[in-house]
Formats: sequence, structure tokens, C-alpha cells
Amino acid sequence: MSLAKESGFDAKALAMAGFKAADNILSAWGCTAQQSQHILKLSKSSYHKFKATPETTKLSDDQLERVSYLLNMHQALRIVFSNPVNISNFMGMKNNNDYFSGRSPLEIIESGKFGDLYEVARRVDALRGGLWG
Repeated sequence: MSLAKESGFDAKALAMAGFKAADNILSAWGCTAQQSQHILKLSKSSYHKFKATPETTKLSDDQLERVSYLLNMHQALRIVFSNPVNISNFMGMKNNNDYFSGRSPLEIIESGKFGDLYEVARRVDALRGGLWG
């Protein structure tokens, strides 16, 4: 069963709202269009088509799950930081703990690998004392 059906939402509306929200978050984090395409696993043409005409947005369950991780990370950052600059800049900051090894969270998730996105989301969520913490 798809995520849209499980949530009870219209798949088209969910995809459009999810893409817009994720694109806004990635943009606020300083991502380039190419980085956003990798993170969301979208082709260049689809990414630009969805930006130009959001009502055409179609996302797979994998892409919707990626959007969900981005929304959750953004929410965790909003809980941890009161300063909007920290919320938007955290993902681009170098981190020296063992997992990040001097890389920023964005450097890791821009690979487009689902496992990398999952691991970064887990660690960002832990900052707020989240479920994975």
C-alpha cells in the first residue's frame, strides 16, 4: 500500500505539498538545484517541471519518504534552535562527531543514498531528544 493511501490523503495533493515544502526547506538550507535533485531522487527535468507547474508533481513512495525525512529534520531543528539563522545554517555546518567526521549533514545527504538520508535524519532527530536519541 502506498504512503498516500495509508495516510488517507489525495496522492496528487500530498506530492505537490510535499515537494513544495521539501524544496523550500532545501533552498533555506542553501542547497543547489542539483543537490536537491539528488536528495529527492528527481531527474533534472522532473525537478524543474515540478517547480514550474507544481500541480504536475508526481512522487514515488521512496520520494515521499525522503520528503518526510526532510520535514522531520526541519521540525527537529526548529525545536532545538530558536534563531532562524541556526535553523537554516545547521545542515551546512561541518560536524566533528564520529559519524560526520568533519562533513556537514548536507555533504552526506547530497549523495542521494537513502541510507545516508536516514542516518542524518536519525542524528538530527536525536538533537531534540527524539525517538532515535
